[in-house]
Amino acid sequence: MSAGPKEWDATTYQRISAPHEEWAKALLDRLPLHGDETVLDAGCGTGRVTRMLVERLPEGRVVAVDGSSQMIEKVVDVLRPVDAAFVADLTELELAEPVDAVVSSAVFHWILDHDKLFGRLRAALRPGGRLAAQCGGAGNIHELREVSAAVAAREPYAEHLVDFETPWFYAGPEETEHSLAAAGFESVRCWLQPWEVTPPEPAVFTRTVVLKAHVEALPEELRERFVADVLAACEDPLSLRYVRLNIEAVAA
Repeated sequence: MSAGPKEWDATTYQRISAPHEEWAKALLDRLPLHGDETVLDAGCGTGRVTRMLVERLPEGRVVAVDGSSQMIEKVVDVLRPVDAAFVADLTELELAEPVDAVVSSAVFHWILDHDKLFGRLRAALRPGGRLAAQCGGAGNIHELREVSAAVAAREPYAEHLVDFETPWFYAGPEETEHSLAAAGFESVRCWLQPWEVTPPEPAVFTRTVVLKAHVEALPEELRERFVADVLAACEDPLSLRYVRLNIEAVAA
């Protein structure tokens, strides 16, 4: 994608990303499918959502796209011969043929330019096609972000993170609805949903998902220490107060 990390540790991500599967199930429950559609999985990751789509599309087709080649290598394990997967930046996405629906789970907050993103997704959809998505929204993991910023401002981390740029864009419903309408969507509906998560492997989870960009900006010898210092400043057990931005829209 256009912002945030391009590559991910797909094996570790698959092991610790159970909360993402819960979000995806709730998302797909809102998308009616007949079973013969072509659906784009925008930011497919390791294939948790992709597998659910394959099950729901016995006579259809899934097109799985992700910005990470490691994720694409993993997702092919759940695909059928009729399906497809390839590496692409969602803000530069080009499809040979329009799809009937676009699904995206826990992806859009890694992309800073939502106007460009929604423009490319509208171009990927046939008229009347549906967009169903969820991502981090306004207020997402606010407490952990404040703690990590305070730790990053201390030595020995400050000199390495002084120019650190926030890799997320946690948008609100109103601005998202406006952006979607401008991109050519109608029947737009967006809303925030609190969702608390207690990760079973807090150090691995925060290092792999939440603090990934911070960790990669630090020298190797400081990475584990940084994660440990952030967790030490958080409540125990770690409870992450996620806020999901839910998105529903139809291509005009």
